[in-house]
Amino acid sequence: MISVKLKDGSKMEIEKGTTILEVAKKISEGLARVATAGEVDGKIKDLRYELQSDCNLVIHTFSEDDLEGKKAYWHTTSHIMAQAVKRLFPNVKFAIGPSIDEGFYYDFDVEKPFTDEDKAKIEEEMKKIIKEDIKIERFALPKKEALELMKDQPYKQELIEELPEGEEISFYKQGDFTDLCAGPHLTSTGKVKAVKILTSSGAYWRGDEKNKMLQRIYAISFPKASEVEEYMKKLEEIKARDHRKIGKDLELFMTSPLVGSGLPMYLPNGATVRRLLERYIQDKEVAMGYSHVYTPSLANSELYKVSGHWDHYKEDMFPVMKMDNEEIVLRPMNCPHHMLIYKNKMRSYRDLPIRIGELAHDFRFEDSGSVCGLERVREMCQNDAHLFVRPDQIKEEFGKVVQLILSVYEDFGFKDYEFRLSLRDKENKEKYFDDDEMWEKAEGQLRDILTELGVKFYEAKGEAAFYGPKLDVQLKSAVGHDVTVSTCQLDFLLPERFKLEYIGEDGEKHRPVVIHRAILGTFDRFMCFLIEETKGAFPLWLAPTQVKILPITDAQHEYAKQVQEKLQQIGIRVVLDDRNEKVGYKIREAQLEKVPYMLVIGAKEVEENTISVRSREQADLGTMKVDDFIEKIKDEVENKKK
Repeated sequence: MISVKLKDGSKMEIEKGTTILEVAKKISEGLARVATAGEVDGKIKDLRYELQSDCNLVIHTFSEDDLEGKKAYWHTTSHIMAQAVKRLFPNVKFAIGPSIDEGFYYDFDVEKPFTDEDKAKIEEEMKKIIKEDIKIERFALPKKEALELMKDQPYKQELIEELPEGEEISFYKQGDFTDLCAGPHLTSTGKVKAVKILTSSGAYWRGDEKNKMLQRIYAISFPKASEVEEYMKKLEEIKARDHRKIGKDLELFMTSPLVGSGLPMYLPNGATVRRLLERYIQDKEVAMGYSHVYTPSLANSELYKVSGHWDHYKEDMFPVMKMDNEEIVLRPMNCPHHMLIYKNKMRSYRDLPIRIGELAHDFRFEDSGSVCGLERVREMCQNDAHLFVRPDQIKEEFGKVVQLILSVYEDFGFKDYEFRLSLRDKENKEKYFDDDEMWEKAEGQLRDILTELGVKFYEAKGEAAFYGPKLDVQLKSAVGHDVTVSTCQLDFLLPERFKLEYIGEDGEKHRPVVIHRAILGTFDRFMCFLIEETKGAFPLWLAPTQVKILPITDAQHEYAKQVQEKLQQIGIRVVLDDRNEKVGYKIREAQLEKVPYMLVIGAKEVEENTISVRSREQADLGTMKVDDFIEKIKDEVENKKK
């Protein structure tokens, strides 16, 4: 007998060789029906896997918070799709068909791209295969036999050739279809209940443009048909919130191939929003004792060799430019510059903490295929700052950063977020600066600080910066994605590498500690997040145009101009639409432009010295005195009402 420890901490004694599925049945028939995979001592296994020794066991299912369970379900469905394609296109060559974070895809080598009609037929064939409830069986072969089995499938053969000699190679068979696969998979095709093909596109084999272009089909599957319907509604919502479309419609930003990939240009409307964000965060920082600087976007490559970025970040940097006797690079981040600003003169313990902030332009050599609107760019502007503190000041200053984050999120109305303690992965030390003692100290101290501050957090291995652990704030977007916005990092390394010092109360030289922090992250990504959160309907204080004045006829133009001037005098961004168009047309256009307030002025309003107010959210608000309206919007702007 062997002992199995379950997720809830309970233990079960079972016969050696019992499968994960059999364990699920012992727990309950209901669990066995919905089980999709198992996790044995942290490793994902097929339901058919036989347990041979004492272990920890987690049984995965298709549930909202169980990604591994969903991936096993989707991986099985990818094989169902491949089987359907094989039935409809007998000469197809198969590449790979993995599950991804939402659904799955499969790459096929076929004579021509799939049409909408082809995809509809494939989906119908998938439903037939599901209805047939074909048993899915796993088997393994030695390399030579595996190559023979896949003799008509060149992509599979290529993958097999790369596997080590002597290793048994895993396959899964369902009726007339067999695929090279490590699993895990469900026990039969009938376990999948509802499928939907989403899109298709070209994809190079192994992502290399030198290889053949294959045809990729993306799809999704769920245990209930209603879940497919919900998912399709979600996709429509994502489409409606696409910041690239909204950015174009509202004239916020543009891109051009003549400028280059990943290099967006802000149009006047977008520039207004960004300027307001920049002023907003700088004002908050100044109030908390930050000093702002400007540093160059270029630097000698030696700067990054001293900092350690050259060894850990070189691949993400633009190529070196040789000028005179220097090798110049576009900077990927500006922390080394701030180290030198601190080092510009000797500091006393009385001077610390020193808080240096900058709206810093940084550059990352992103692949052209991965850049996306404002979300992923090659030039970005960071809301960056570095706090130089004594060891006894770390907790207080880190706490102030957390308070600043919470204050900003309150202003924007962000409520759905989590704090993540990002640690290094000890199994992948090449990714991080090699100093175990420093890492243990930094991670332990940061964990203790968060605990003492009463900040709820979860830990994530492998998400740290190369020089130290960090606190990341994971915001849940309107379409359900986790987005990292604010970060705060504890750094003992760069002060050491740059030999930063201060004179302590004892008259001796000491090393400061650096806290790296970015509250809005990059303005580009923050703008992207805001656009998608609001669908471009920015709150009044951020709206590019806050008020539009809409006179009904030419006779009201003079009075409309007087209202415009009065609003401009108090800093309201106002546009007078005096075109010879019907007022209904002007209102519809202003609504499409997401203008918060429209002031309609007719003969009655001129006579009574009033305005007729329309709200973007609440429609007709009735007639008001101009001064009353001014008080209303001043209050909304000053209090950043949502």
